[in-house]
Amino acid sequence: MRYWASFGAAAMMVATGIGQAAEGPPAQVGPRPFYLVDTMKPGPAQDRLRQCGPDRTYTARNFSISHRGAPLQFPEHTREGIMAAARMGAGIIECDVAFTKDRQLVCRHAQCDLHTTTNILAKPELAAKCTQSFQPADPATGRMASAKCCTSDLTLAEFKTLKGKMDASDPNATTVEAFMNATPRWRTDLYATTGTLMTHKEYIALVKLLGRKFTPELKAPEVPMPFEGSYTQDNYAQQLIDEYKEAGIPASDVYPQSFQLRDVLYWLEKEPEFGRQAVFLDEQDDTDKSFDNMKPETWKPGMAELKQRGVKILAPPLSMLVTVGDGGRIVPSAYALEAKKAGLGLITWSLERSGPLKNGGGYYYQTITPVVDRDGDTLALLDVLYRDVGVLGVFSDWPATTTFYANCVGAP
Repeated sequence: MRYWASFGAAAMMVATGIGQAAEGPPAQVGPRPFYLVDTMKPGPAQDRLRQCGPDRTYTARNFSISHRGAPLQFPEHTREGIMAAARMGAGIIECDVAFTKDRQLVCRHAQCDLHTTTNILAKPELAAKCTQSFQPADPATGRMASAKCCTSDLTLAEFKTLKGKMDASDPNATTVEAFMNATPRWRTDLYATTGTLMTHKEYIALVKLLGRKFTPELKAPEVPMPFEGSYTQDNYAQQLIDEYKEAGIPASDVYPQSFQLRDVLYWLEKEPEFGRQAVFLDEQDDTDKSFDNMKPETWKPGMAELKQRGVKILAPPLSMLVTVGDGGRIVPSAYALEAKKAGLGLITWSLERSGPLKNGGGYYYQTITPVVDRDGDTLALLDVLYRDVGVLGVFSDWPATTTFYANCVGAP
């Protein structure tokens, strides 16, 4: 019980369905949510949120979904990040799932991101096994610095010797040290001294001990499948589910995700108890130049097709669910309205990933950039997503923000 003990004297929390509030010890939301409230544009939303002060008790909420732990300040997919997310009241915690050379499942955002998220390049014996070794930048030719190190390059035992770091790299670096030392100024290396990597099974054990729910994402392989001739995509998708069954985790506590519709359809057919709350991640805005969140004819697949094929929960990025309406208000997009009309539940990603919002917020705010100019717009967007779009939950790089909001407005 050493992990739970770090929360103080409290009984083991019992997490409930996504439509119900989680229970357990008070959440530690810290000063950031109140800073965001203070920097909102004056109006009804700010007035409502100002009613929720630092003296009230905040509790874990399933509306608050941890995106890779707490990567605004902790190395992603590490034990330390998961613990921080749980302390901040995330009711559901994510593990992106990739596989090692010996076909063991581990928590990594991508199969081939070890060169930016771990210290592998500082370990010559393991760096030598990378798919692509470090190549320094060459200003004379314009070549950018690069490397490519994959979980499938290493055995599980080798993977476990690595340490997580803040996800970053310097494309202009001429040395390994400079390439690795590139954390954005608006993040921090303050909590990046340990960075304990986790297998999928270790993540399951820890999140179970913490009494939270699970949302594993099956990452798209970056090597030819079947891997080494016999490990198929279906084997990979099934192995993910099998590890929950082996750990005695009820299907109702698991929200498996994938950007690949074929994985969701596989779970619906082969593991229907898990498949009925599988999450289809939609990134059409990034993969199809013709996509327009206000033009249904550009959506492939469309809402009716997804519903007909059995999808229950759809998860696009924040920007796909909103647009700018009359008077510069943030309002639901046609995409959001049609998804709700089709009876699809909505989850979205990823709040607190854009850094300071004074310049419009970048990718996650691209459909509302003209009305985004301050950090408080984080909560302005979140308020529209909950009140007007009706999302079930929101992934966040700093779950304290979504926990605060959920408690303040009564979201589950």
